[in-house]
Amino acid sequence: MAEGSAIVEAPGGCGGRRAYLDDQLLGTAYSLHELTMLLRHAGLGCRDEVDVAESGLIEWYGGGPEVWPRQGGGPNCWAVPGELAPLVRAARPT
Repeated sequence: MAEGSAIVEAPGGCGGRRAYLDDQLLGTAYSLHELTMLLRHAGLGCRDEVDVAESGLIEWYGGGPEVWPRQGGGPNCWAVPGELAPLVRAARPT
């Protein structure tokens, strides 16, 4: 990876984690893959998710690279490594 330090915030209620590079907001990622794309687009030399997960240049808050809430938030939004997502049906507006 190129020089610089990245910060990945704790997961938010909407299901994403904001990522910063040298105090500049890169965007919000909803998975390790999306974070990898944000960092790659910012010019860091990360080849894949393994590079990002093992990088010493990233400060993780609220959990490491394995902690990603499911999109949409809500009571069942947290992804636990190795656990399948519960099936939740959304009520249709009438």
